[in-house]
Amino acid sequence: MSLNPALLAVRLLLELTAIASFGVSGWLAFDSPWRFILVVALPIVAAALWGTFAVPGDPSRSGAAPVAVAGPVRLAVELAVLFGGAALLWAAGLPRWALVSAAVLVVYHLLAYDRITWLLTREQSA
Repeated sequence: MSLNPALLAVRLLLELTAIASFGVSGWLAFDSPWRFILVVALPIVAAALWGTFAVPGDPSRSGAAPVAVAGPVRLAVELAVLFGGAALLWAAGLPRWALVSAAVLVVYHLLAYDRITWLLTREQSA
């Protein structure tokens, strides 16, 4: 189910929303000149985590893994980035956006149960 083109499109939108949420949070959470740095730095850090740590042979990605990790580690990275974006929206004073984001994330993960099962059963290869 998780490789369904429609579900992959939803996943892409969730990824982009999460990355943008990090920038929005960096902008809205601070009134100092730090906001100009955080609006750029936070999304870059989140995107770097997302793109760097991968399970070799992941069918929802290219299959390449810049830093190979076990499936449970990748799942933790995904949950931290995706739900972290929703949490940061809440912290930035945007509770409606945070709740909508979190609700869509929960529905996506329920529908993509096969991916979660796959990740949980993948060991790190040497």
